[in-house]
Amino acid sequence: MDSTNILWITLDSVRADHTNLDEYERDTTPEIAALGRDGHAFRNCISHGKATLTSSGAILTGLAPTRNTLGVSGRMLPDGDGVRTVADRFSDAGYHTACLSRNSFVSSATGLDRGFDQMQWLASETILEAGPLTLAKYLMNIRSHSAGLTTDTAKHATPYLMNETAKKWLGSFEAADEPFFFYLHYNEPHRPYYPPLDYIDEYTDGLGITGREAAERALEIHQNLKELIATGCDLSDRDWDLLAAMYDAEIAYTDDMVGGLVDHVRSMDLEDTVVVVTADHGELFGEYGLMSHKYVLIDAVTRVPLVISGLDDDLMVNSDDVIQHSDVMTTLLEIAGADASGTIGTDLRKTAPEFAISQRGPVEFDDLYQFDDSFDASRFHQPTLSAIRTEEYRYQQSEGGAELFALPDEETDVSDEHPDVVDDLSASLGQWIEEHGQPIGRGQSSEFSGAVNRQLRDLGYID
Repeated sequence: MDSTNILWITLDSVRADHTNLDEYERDTTPEIAALGRDGHAFRNCISHGKATLTSSGAILTGLAPTRNTLGVSGRMLPDGDGVRTVADRFSDAGYHTACLSRNSFVSSATGLDRGFDQMQWLASETILEAGPLTLAKYLMNIRSHSAGLTTDTAKHATPYLMNETAKKWLGSFEAADEPFFFYLHYNEPHRPYYPPLDYIDEYTDGLGITGREAAERALEIHQNLKELIATGCDLSDRDWDLLAAMYDAEIAYTDDMVGGLVDHVRSMDLEDTVVVVTADHGELFGEYGLMSHKYVLIDAVTRVPLVISGLDDDLMVNSDDVIQHSDVMTTLLEIAGADASGTIGTDLRKTAPEFAISQRGPVEFDDLYQFDDSFDASRFHQPTLSAIRTEEYRYQQSEGGAELFALPDEETDVSDEHPDVVDDLSASLGQWIEEHGQPIGRGQSSEFSGAVNRQLRDLGYID
């Protein structure tokens, strides 16, 4: 193979400040950090949205969320030729395209399988597709790589299963003539935070309880999340500490698995392979009285880790510059000789982005009022929200109003103190939305299958 292979790994719900890239107090991501030291590492990668559907839609189409409509006005990509996925673009350039996903929002249910020659969504209902040998190895290692033998699917971790399936696919890629674009979406460390048994006690020193007890409490909090948010997330210090411990343990486990997969790739005859490791979005731990990753666009949910390994080209950005996934994807399309026209990213070999844009669809709070009818939703934007982020500021606006935040403070509106900044960022955001944010067609609804709904229930998206 003469062309560059691309392996893109997306982790779910990893905020940058819980990784080694951000000098976190715990050594949660040594493998990802090592990839960054050998290549390019970024501390200010800003996701396109606050949740998987919105963020992944932008990554896999190269289009703004309000344009491709996913997670904003629709749950499935619009029909027709208006939306070409990046898989379509790589395929047209002669690439074999493959996607292995553990998250149902990255599957045929949302149209994000479009353009992939090879696509597999791993869920309890589709797990047999992994093959008997892979499943046997998984069961033999169930204590090391999951919660042990239990019928509670919310407790199971699947990076081992992802890796074993990916290794089989990579073997076929190695023997092929065409280069590949291989996209993997791991579901960890998405809630509920229930690490594999070999990692469950990794960060429990000082908690006064066992890792198993901490994980069970984290699961209980997950199952009562809406009520907790409605009542202000009034948790004890130990609850917050154990949530962070279980979350960090899941990150550490997944980092180890990512390192193992990348080592496997490097051991194959696939030396000309660019590896990208990032996260689709972050996670809230009490900011704005919230948990999970709903409602707001702040760094806790939009600033994610990003490393690029195997890319020899010099880039026009450094580790502290603000960049986005679309910039990386556009750069890779250009390197592959694929058509990148119409994508919102910039080729990082030629120019540095001036800012980053995150978007969120409209939100409602009816499901919270049932727990506390005095819940104050007035402090949140309810219509579609767009935020522009620079190194110094975040400016956001919706039909309900606008605010300017001087980072790292994202709760104090400083619009009155910096009217010129408001004018500049408002103009830039408005121009960007006019050029890149207009929807292609109408957002498409989707009737999710029982398998999809069951996974979304485990993740806490539906009751």
